[in-house]
Amino acid sequence: MDPVDVALLVVRVAFGVGLAAHGYNKVFGGGGLEGTARWFGSLGMRWPAFQARAAAGTEMGAGLLFAAGLLTPLAAAGMVSVMTVAAWTAHRHNGFFIFNKGEGWEYTVAIAIVAWAVGVIGPGRASLDHAVGLTDRWGPDRWTGLVIVTVVGLGAAVTMLAVCYRPGRVTS
Repeated sequence: MDPVDVALLVVRVAFGVGLAAHGYNKVFGGGGLEGTARWFGSLGMRWPAFQARAAAGTEMGAGLLFAAGLLTPLAAAGMVSVMTVAAWTAHRHNGFFIFNKGEGWEYTVAIAIVAWAVGVIGPGRASLDHAVGLTDRWGPDRWTGLVIVTVVGLGAAVTMLAVCYRPGRVTS
């Protein structure tokens, strides 16, 4: 196996499992989904109970798919979408650094960029996409992966924000 394949595997597993754990925490940590929904409502999300489930499901599903290297551009798009929404709604007012008020936007954007890059580059040979022959479907020139991860990822984030985000309005 090529060192690039090993590097892609490590990045996919680290970021994918990390994001899945974040989603798991939304469901089973602290206040559970109810607590996550309350927090989403305090951020100005319009249907916080639905959005808590959607965010947790996206984080767990996209994270695990990304880690496995299965449907990689779509998994990466899910990661880009959820991290873009998080960066905009929960973190942008706190500055760049994560240590700023404990909530800067640098980490959410870094996760989105890593996911975007892997979605474009491809998952490597140590992936389920490669094992089942899907890597050819993403295009040998990588443009298909780029279009999928960019259009679906950013499109879903912009749509979620436009339809569901009402800053300054606390909903429950």
